[in-house]
Amino acid sequence: MRGIRGATQIASNTVQDLYEGVVELCGALNAQNHLTQAEIVWAIFTVTHDLDADFPARAAREAGGWSRVPMICSQEIPVPGSLPRVVRVLLHVDGGTNADARHVYLRGAQALRPDLAGRMPLAR
Repeated sequence: MRGIRGATQIASNTVQDLYEGVVELCGALNAQNHLTQAEIVWAIFTVTHDLDADFPARAAREAGGWSRVPMICSQEIPVPGSLPRVVRVLLHVDGGTNADARHVYLRGAQALRPDLAGRMPLAR
């Protein structure tokens, strides 16, 4: 079992921007980690308090390729000064080790973990 993290900053609080951002994030997580839907045990999405246009799980389910993955959405703690309009995801994945995990930080969310954002290898 391994845990894989991901995050992206959404351009604006609209259904379309949220949908596109989550689909991009799911695709990058799949590609970087060579995931199949069957390997993802579950996913937890969180959003910052300023994102309420839609559920990230809907985009992951409909277009992200995770139609059979159990998912739940929650809201992040609204810490003053924190990065706005961020969707985060934590995947619990069957197989491999945490050392094998390729965490994905897209768009402005790269600022959350610059130590990991620059270390993602290209997908094989």
